[in-house]
Amino acid sequence: MIKEQISVFDIFKIGIGPSSSHTLGPWRAAQQFTASLKENNLLADVEMVKILLYGSLAKTGKGHGTDVAILLGLTGADPVTFNVDAVTPTFEAIKQDKKLNLAGASNINFDYDNDLLFLFAESLPFHPNAVTFQAFLNSGKAFSETYYSIGGGFVVKEGEDNSQKVQVDLPFPVEKAKELLHWCLSTGLKVSEIVMENETAWRPESVTKAGILQHFAVMRDCIYRGCHTTGFLPGGLDVARRAFPLNKRLMGTSEYHDYYTWVDAIKKGGNGFNYILDWVSCFALAVNEENASFGRVVTAPTNGAAGVIPAVLQYYITFCDGYAEDKIIQFIACASEVGSIFKKGATISAAMGGCQAEIGVSSAMAAAALTECLGGSQRQVLMAAEIAMEHHLGLTCDPIGGLVQIPCIERNTMGAIKAITASQLALQSNPDKAKVSLDAVVNTMWETALDMNAKYKETSDGGLATNIPISLPEC
Repeated sequence: MIKEQISVFDIFKIGIGPSSSHTLGPWRAAQQFTASLKENNLLADVEMVKILLYGSLAKTGKGHGTDVAILLGLTGADPVTFNVDAVTPTFEAIKQDKKLNLAGASNINFDYDNDLLFLFAESLPFHPNAVTFQAFLNSGKAFSETYYSIGGGFVVKEGEDNSQKVQVDLPFPVEKAKELLHWCLSTGLKVSEIVMENETAWRPESVTKAGILQHFAVMRDCIYRGCHTTGFLPGGLDVARRAFPLNKRLMGTSEYHDYYTWVDAIKKGGNGFNYILDWVSCFALAVNEENASFGRVVTAPTNGAAGVIPAVLQYYITFCDGYAEDKIIQFIACASEVGSIFKKGATISAAMGGCQAEIGVSSAMAAAALTECLGGSQRQVLMAAEIAMEHHLGLTCDPIGGLVQIPCIERNTMGAIKAITASQLALQSNPDKAKVSLDAVVNTMWETALDMNAKYKETSDGGLATNIPISLPEC
């Protein structure tokens, strides 16, 4: 079997919240289905479409916006460019008018209550996040495809495998952390430099760098927007945004109308422990409150964990004088390699592994990236990733009301702080004396995922989701 090859732009994807596996993945699946209709010259023949949601997509689909994403995807809208302010109005118009403009080319009747089915009691064996699209044609025949959203916005069509994907000749192929360390030590290259060398197999280095900076711009704008937007999150839990009042309290009466002057003002506020802690929490809250509001975010490696890496990167920029394009590229490149190792050896899907697979992985990615950017050795980089994940093992995914809000948003603040702590520990340690390797913790995370009860895997069937009445105010 051909090994999976993962680019930095597979781990980091620009999209719309609140979930990479339940929103971005299904959105991409819907786009792929309409592309299949076009390829088979069937688009003009479609009279009706039915969508069947299975497993976790059915149980928490409404809270995660799966229905919204799929309908927008079927219209031909793209999550990278679609106006986030038009998400809800477009979805509501489809429901109210009972019309769907399929791929922007064919208006068909669509009844939300009858044509989009949440099959709560059914699951498909390959993955808990499954969706089947059925197109009924004017010839009386039907065209059907099933897709699996396997985490981080990755989508697999039933019947396809890695052998059907285009492979490139990577100069430094990596499956496990020990292989990455081998390449680093034998060449003297940093983790980020190994990544950048591999990326040249897909595209010129200048294009990769521009793409990484584009992703950073989305992270940056998301943090700033989240810190300057007030109100309550959608979904019915009446969760108040906290980044806005925290930002306001920390900034005092001063107002700054762009990201750069805002960051400069934050720097001038000092470097006390509580001050920095508050800001890291504020950065993470801002991103995930935007994510919960159908805002534009970057999967890092998922939407539910989208605040950890931006928060730690913003910490590095603000409090470690890391605002330089080459350092930002280094940070994101290094983080992507750690994320790819977890995806290859375990999972980055909460529906497969619980929240350890999202917050845990993002914390490990951020810890590694921060360690490299602060001058840590290659061994210290991997040690930092291991430490961060080790202290997320067993973390369940139990979103209240099926929404990516409680406890998801706060968990991003905790993941960011743990990443910084893990980095500091690694920088002050001798990795030769470490007892646990990154590969060992990846294997342990996967074993834990396999042993974890399904009710703790993004189904909202256990944990906080069943013990906290949704009528209670946010704690």
